[in-house]
Amino acid sequence: MSEVKRIATRESYGNALVELGKEHEDLIVLDADLAGATKTNIFKKVFPERHWDVGIAEANMTGIAAGLAACGKVPFISSFAMFVSGRNYEQVRNSIGYPHLNVKIGATHAGISVGEDGATHQCLEDIALMRSIPGMVVINPADDVEARAAVHAAYHYTGPVYLRFGRLAVPVFNDEATYKFEIGKGIVLKEGSDVSIFATGLCVKETIEAEKMLEVDGIHAEIINIHTIKPLDRELVVKSALKTGKVVTVEEHSTIGGLGSAVCDVLCEEVPTKVLKIGMEDIFGESGPALELIHKYGLDAEGIYKKVKEFLK
Repeated sequence: MSEVKRIATRESYGNALVELGKEHEDLIVLDADLAGATKTNIFKKVFPERHWDVGIAEANMTGIAAGLAACGKVPFISSFAMFVSGRNYEQVRNSIGYPHLNVKIGATHAGISVGEDGATHQCLEDIALMRSIPGMVVINPADDVEARAAVHAAYHYTGPVYLRFGRLAVPVFNDEATYKFEIGKGIVLKEGSDVSIFATGLCVKETIEAEKMLEVDGIHAEIINIHTIKPLDRELVVKSALKTGKVVTVEEHSTIGGLGSAVCDVLCEEVPTKVLKIGMEDIFGESGPALELIHKYGLDAEGIYKKVKEFLK
């Protein structure tokens, strides 16, 4: 059996920017002294004149991007999720969100998988922050194929977009030849009848593996990849919930304000359903190897399998 290819979605981000840069001269990439980590240095090597490093000044970077967008450019601003969404929230809200400018936010190093950098850098609140801004699109891709497609879609979408990428190299499971990305549309990876499991980002592949374990136990789970958390695919959420009667959400993010909350908002309005939210339970992260942290907090296939089994009892 050939080894599974693994690529960090932050690297996918850098590669996609180069692909777009070759086709669109209006694309400008801004970074805040982290180009090597965010992988925008890939773009910088090809288009040095269109890569602007503003230093450790995220708020200033956001203001510059707003000005560029107002002049007809398509700027992508880049930093760690903790900085570009957290430290930078007011500027994103008031300088990008309020005037609804065409700025794209490439946020890398999101979630517990940042690993040894610890709680201060493991942003578990960014989806909640960004989805609360009116008009902001929020995308959390699951692998290299999806991440590159998401960056392309973000460029072609007119308006602010938040793109969430990870530090950890993750398995590539989508087939580039057949994969289709559409903002606001979830993807049914496997149909089932006993429970609907909505997953996003890094947790999608882990959920796919958990489903195989559930299948052995006679549990037929419907697996849905929600790459766009806002706008959420309301129609698909309702359709699947009506079909199975039970819903699980899985995310590398706080269970407060993220995918789980977005799904619950829809279900409360449309079809009240019993829901289990799997994620970080109102706690900060900690320093440690990424894979060990993912296992400790039950975000790997084994943890998801056990929690779903308990939920269905």
